[in-house]
Amino acid sequence: MHPLYGDCHLSTYRKRCDNYMGVKITVISVGKVKEKYLQLGIEEFKKRLSRFCQLNLLELKDEPVNDRASDKELELIKGKEGNQILAKISEGAYVIAMDIDGKQLSSVELADKIQDVTTYGTSHIVFIIGGSVGLSGEVKQRADMKLSFSKMTFPHQLFKLMLLEQVYRSFKINGKEAYHK
Repeated sequence: MHPLYGDCHLSTYRKRCDNYMGVKITVISVGKVKEKYLQLGIEEFKKRLSRFCQLNLLELKDEPVNDRASDKELELIKGKEGNQILAKISEGAYVIAMDIDGKQLSSVELADKIQDVTTYGTSHIVFIIGGSVGLSGEVKQRADMKLSFSKMTFPHQLFKLMLLEQVYRSFKINGKEAYHK
């Protein structure tokens, strides 16, 4: 039984789902994706997600980082990037900051979270991917949830592709549609 459409036939659910554009997903990321193969992957998931939600990808300018930057300089960089991020968050959006110290969820748990937020909270979810020095304390404080995919560190450009794949997987799980496991 589907949590929103009850016992209706799957084709009816798919038809409703295909026409349902009430969910808005925004991904705010610091830094531009430069590698062609990552750009192609991101474009593919943008296309796939278009039948489930309105997707908005915002790439913000990353601040230059000196290899010898002090902790104070790194905090200033995080602050500048953080101010850019905070300026792009819509009022009333549910904000999920991608943070290595955040909560780890399975794909099914992420799907449940997206379903719960968009059903009982708001129809707008904002995911935030920080730059190479991480997220400012102010951005983490604004977040409604801090999420981690792993204790490992990933390049933020690659991570954007991984995040979009997991959001797509979430919609497929919630729609009870087949998708490789």
